[in-house]
This record gives sequence, C-alpha cells and structure tokens, in this order.
Amino acid sequence: MTIQTKKLLITLFLLALAGISPNLFPAVQAGMAFFPLLIDKFLFPSAVLIIVLIIIAKILAYKDVNRLAINGIFAGILSTIALEIFRESGFRLGMMPGDLPRLMGVIMLNQFASGPDIWSDLAGWAYHFWNGAMFGLIFSLLVGECKLWHGLLYGLLIGIGFMVSPVVKSLGIGLFGVGFKDGYQFSLTVVIAHAAFGLVLAFLLMKWNKGIPNIWARWRK
Repeated sequence: MTIQTKKLLITLFLLALAGISPNLFPAVQAGMAFFPLLIDKFLFPSAVLIIVLIIIAKILAYKDVNRLAINGIFAGILSTIALEIFRESGFRLGMMPGDLPRLMGVIMLNQFASGPDIWSDLAGWAYHFWNGAMFGLIFSLLVGECKLWHGLLYGLLIGIGFMVSPVVKSLGIGLFGVGFKDGYQFSLTVVIAHAAFGLVLAFLLMKWNKGIPNIWARWRK
C-alpha cells in the first residue's frame, strides 16, 4: 500500500467520523434515537478516534493530512463564534423560535422535567462548537487551500440543510421556517449566520492551508 493510499484512507476515515456528530441531533429530533445513548455510543467514540487518527498522521509524518485536520478543527471553532454573533442576535431580536444550544443541552442531559441549568447549557454549547469544528474539519480535508466563495457556498449549504432537517420540523415552524412570524425572519437569520460561518472558515483556511491542494488534486495522480 502506497503512502498516498494510506493518506487517503486516513482522510476518508476522518471525514466519516466528522460527519457523525452533526447528524446526531437531527436523528434525535426525528425520533430515531435517545440522545444520551447516542453520546455514549457515537459522539465520544468518534471524537476519540478523530484525535487518534490525527496523532497517527503526525507520527507517520503525513504533514498535509495532519495540518488540514488541525487547521479545520480550529477554524471551525472560530467560525462558530462568527455564526453565533448573528444567530444569538437573531434570537434576542425574536427572529428565531428558541435558543438551540440550550435546547440541545436539555435533550442531551434528558432534563425535560427540570429544565435547563448551567450543566445542560455547557453541554449544549460544547456540542454546538464541536459540530462547528467537525464542519471545519470536513471542509478543510476536502478543499485544502480555498477561496472565499468556497466557504460561502459551504456555509449556505449547511444552512439549507439545517432548514430542511428534522430539527426545524420539530420546532413546528415548517420547512425553512415559513410558519414562524413573517415567514422570512428565521430563514434570513439562518442564512446570514451560516454565510458568516463559511466566510470566516474560508478566510482562515486560505492562510492556514496555503500550498495544500484539494483532495481531488492530491490523489488524482
């Protein structure tokens, strides 16, 4: 097995593992599973395996894979801050029906009866930022050195995916939030927030991933 093949396999495993966390909450909202169970069986194991694979890439001197993974995770976390500036502002202005990280924390810790507390809030926010890190990891591994429009398109696709997901359906506001207030406030907030996420993500990775081509160019030869 060639070095390039080994790098590709590690990258594919990282991509598969990174896709687990963002899909757990939609699965819960679709009534497919119990969140605390998914945390133990999928969230924690996938996080551990991602860290292990990044360490393996470092040990094997696969600098491009290691660099793309680490850069993507940190860029995703920072980009989530940009997203939150707009999402939280929209929520405070009444343009969203609920505080999603707080809701996620309550469901994660199964606290429907007692409601949110500091621990559920911490859990919800940690999960929210971890999802941002995973979206950053996926983007970085696939695109490498990127352009701003790559990030903008990526952010918008994530936002659209969210607006047609079981999460939005469970809020009772319809696809794209058309049933909430004037019909556009929710979707406008989501689009702006995710556009900000994608633009900041691309801006950071334009610098951090400089000189590393996308996944197709790296393994096409």
